[in-house]
Amino acid sequence: MIQQASWKKNTILFLSSQTFSLFGSMLVQYAITWYITLETQSGVMMTISILCGFLPTLLISPFAGVWADRFDRKLLIILSDALIAVSTLILAILFLTGIDGIWLLFVASILRSFGGGIQSPAVSAFIPELVPEEHLTRVNGISSSLQSLVMLISPILSGTLLSFSSIVLVFFIDVVTAAIAVIIMLSLKTSKRIIASVREKINYFQDMRDGIQYIHDHAFIRILFIYCAIYFVLVSPLAFLTPLQVARTYGNDVWRLTTIEVAYSLGIVAGGILIAAWGGFRNRLHTIVLSYLVVAVCGFLLGVIFNFWVYSILMGIIGLVIPMFNTPFIVMLQERVPENFLGRVFSVLSMISSFVMPFAMLIYGPLADMFRIEWMLIITGLFMFQQGIMMLRNPKLIEAGRPDMQTTLDSEKSVEELR
Repeated sequence: MIQQASWKKNTILFLSSQTFSLFGSMLVQYAITWYITLETQSGVMMTISILCGFLPTLLISPFAGVWADRFDRKLLIILSDALIAVSTLILAILFLTGIDGIWLLFVASILRSFGGGIQSPAVSAFIPELVPEEHLTRVNGISSSLQSLVMLISPILSGTLLSFSSIVLVFFIDVVTAAIAVIIMLSLKTSKRIIASVREKINYFQDMRDGIQYIHDHAFIRILFIYCAIYFVLVSPLAFLTPLQVARTYGNDVWRLTTIEVAYSLGIVAGGILIAAWGGFRNRLHTIVLSYLVVAVCGFLLGVIFNFWVYSILMGIIGLVIPMFNTPFIVMLQERVPENFLGRVFSVLSMISSFVMPFAMLIYGPLADMFRIEWMLIITGLFMFQQGIMMLRNPKLIEAGRPDMQTTLDSEKSVEELR
């Protein structure tokens, strides 16, 4: 039950905590990615780094989804932040003692990925505990804007620190921000939610099966997740190989990598503000597909232009439309999935991204050392555009995106919550 009198205060505290946590994590993520990119300029090494950052999330997500539905989500968020902070602290100490091999960054990425895999479904499922349903779109939009501000600041600071200091300082900043995030979360007061079968022995595989069965039984979620998986496959070169493309095509300079990340982040800031104020089209699917198509066109153009500043502008446009994909996608699930299934549904989504993108990079990474990355962006951009059109023509997704479907889905949701 949401406490109407205090939900705004709790939401502010929660978003503040997540902002601090994300800030430190993004600093480290950029630092590790750029360190490996500039030191090796290898598609294979980038692929290994990506696998280390995603596969642990894939392995832990099924259990994390069950934990998010069975246990205190606030506690799970705190523990995952603590795990990430401790692993980063150990990494910083090792680097200070002169043990600074690339393999250590891979190990750190694995541990951080485990922590992120636990945290992600808990965070997504925790927001509806704090926020009334009618405010979910706005709060998710505000959250997206805050994340975007962090993504704007963090590459600038990370690039500056790497240029004038060392990666160790970035690690210590992450430890401090994680500690602040944990302290804020500890001060957050929420009513205890009713957790089904809390005294019973947990049957993880049965709970996982129940979550997968729920997705299978609801066609719009099943189809939405299939298109999401296809999107992750096609967007992988754009998401992971653009820093390598910039280093090879335009110059091996930190400021260039910083510039494209800042352009992307500025776009996301503007997009987050836009979606929070506008809310998107009445049919949420139309907003998702608009983002899908714009990313496809911009990805294609990144493969055919050879002007760095035009390249940076295109990255900004991609950033602008990303919140138009993420926010309505998440809100559709938060509105339509009963609370006792939210953690497992979001964990399946996390599993999809954690499996599909690394699997795609197992192909794209070696290809990037044999062919020009531009060709990958052109081909995936064309396929992505075609998938966006198909998505727009899917009757079940169009029906699920309509606002007048909410009454029907709310009735189904109430029945599921009584089970």
